[in-house]
Amino acid sequence: MLTAKQHELLLFINRRLEETGISPSFEEMKEALDLKSKSGVHRLISALEERGFIRRLPNRARALEVVKMPENLSGNDPVIRATTPPASQPAPANDVIEIPLHGRIAAGVPIEALEGSQTLPVPAALLGSGEHYALEVSGDSMIEAGIFDGDFALVKKADTARDGDIVVALVNGEEATLKYLFHDGGKIRLDPANASYDPQIYADSQVEVQGKLAGLLRRYH
Repeated sequence: MLTAKQHELLLFINRRLEETGISPSFEEMKEALDLKSKSGVHRLISALEERGFIRRLPNRARALEVVKMPENLSGNDPVIRATTPPASQPAPANDVIEIPLHGRIAAGVPIEALEGSQTLPVPAALLGSGEHYALEVSGDSMIEAGIFDGDFALVKKADTARDGDIVVALVNGEEATLKYLFHDGGKIRLDPANASYDPQIYADSQVEVQGKLAGLLRRYH
């Protein structure tokens, strides 16, 4: 059973998902329902979720799925009965995904890759399948590959890579760097993308691949 405001919000969310595939923001929902604050939206969302009309998609910001729809209002009746939506209802787009943000990684000289509890919201279209994490780039040795200081490297977890892949390489178990990887006569060569820097050559046992570059996120200030 739904109140009129709950019903109105559910219809608004469903209509937006059908039109764009993306859930409306809390600000958009507040304005659509003419509410004074976002806390009112939170209460309505929680009520709809508790009653099984919507569910939140995990690890994704602004991602809601409509599970079932109410029947149309009859006259001024403020209470609505639910009905299951048709099977053809489109699934919402996975617009934003929260991935772990593990500190800064050097694109010049290897530095320690810090583990942390922060996350970074990333457009899902930038990521493929698999598990991903983000590292903030520090340095300029990959600028000729279009990777700049302050960029966020989006990394797909992997422990192997092919020659020419841009990887996160852990050196001597404690320092991480972002470089092109090549196997060179029993050794590992980590190449920069900047003529001012020299390749780094290590024994195979010194280098551990921790992921491959899947994309970049850049903030403009």
